[in-house]
Amino acid sequence: MNPEFRLKLDLQLFSGEKTEQATPKKRQESRKKGQVAKSMELPGAFILLISFLSFSMFGGFYKERIYRLFSVTFHDYMNRELTQATAAQMFSDLIVQSLILISPIMVITVIVAIIGNYAQFGFLLTGDPLMMKFNKINPIEGAKRIFSLRSLVELFKSIAKIIVVGVVAYMTLWGEKERILELSTVPLESIFTFTAGLVLSLGVKIGAVLVVLAVLDYAYQRYEHEKQLKMSKQDIKDEYKKSEGDPLIKAKIREKQRRMAMQRMMQEVPKADVVITNPTHFAIALKYEAGKMDAPLVLAKGMDFVALKIKEIAKQEGIPTMENRPLARALYEKAEIGEGIPVELFQAVAEVLAFVYKMKRKA
Repeated sequence: MNPEFRLKLDLQLFSGEKTEQATPKKRQESRKKGQVAKSMELPGAFILLISFLSFSMFGGFYKERIYRLFSVTFHDYMNRELTQATAAQMFSDLIVQSLILISPIMVITVIVAIIGNYAQFGFLLTGDPLMMKFNKINPIEGAKRIFSLRSLVELFKSIAKIIVVGVVAYMTLWGEKERILELSTVPLESIFTFTAGLVLSLGVKIGAVLVVLAVLDYAYQRYEHEKQLKMSKQDIKDEYKKSEGDPLIKAKIREKQRRMAMQRMMQEVPKADVVITNPTHFAIALKYEAGKMDAPLVLAKGMDFVALKIKEIAKQEGIPTMENRPLARALYEKAEIGEGIPVELFQAVAEVLAFVYKMKRKA
């Protein structure tokens, strides 16, 4: 064998480098531990974007509820005599009106949060991340996490978000600078309308930018997750041994099973009526009881060393041995141990058995 090839083969089999894709078993175990590809930024970004979009969709509802809230507070309750009963009624009504006011945004937030997480890693319930792990309070391990490459990436992402959001806010406000300077000359209602529209526009733009950044972050998290899941060839072999059993032990078990089957088969040979041979390569032991069997039964068969053992036992037990090369090969290939012979071999086997019975009667 070429030495260079042998060296490459050894490096592939025994290198500890994690170059192989994770197996389904490894992925399932990681998922059970809560180790999945997820971005914490993605649900938050979509919540921000869709929340501001909801203000556009439910603007009339919010406007009418806010007007009603202030009207009830400053018009109805301020003209009443303040007693314990009216105070309780006022606070009860204010709480109900406030809940009605914020209920749409709360429902939207919960739905978007659930969908945002489900879209990333599906349905997953696990308590493993909540379990106490002493390595998390290890100061050395904590220092490694603080100064790791992942921490630097997270720092870079935070700085990038601040810069991008700052640029978007600056460009939006700079584009409206003329109208902002004119706010001192317009009615209060127009100021409120303009400010609400500007905040809404700014929120949608920032939310859209954050969604783009969150999608990129999710792609990075998937890449990091796949990188962490990668396995070496030795890891795959060890996993196979744990799940399927050690190949050496399984081979020994199969060898022992073969020996036991061989012993059982050899114990059946003395019951045979005839042994058909090749004469050196194949040996098949047959038994037939008229009226009890539909076809001659194969008690044992084998080739080479096994065939030699069958013939030795037949000789010791005085069982006739007939040489028939085509028949021996056909029986070895088509007949199974413990079963009757195939129909197409009935005639040839019947002639052999008839000859054997004739010889026994003469003896």
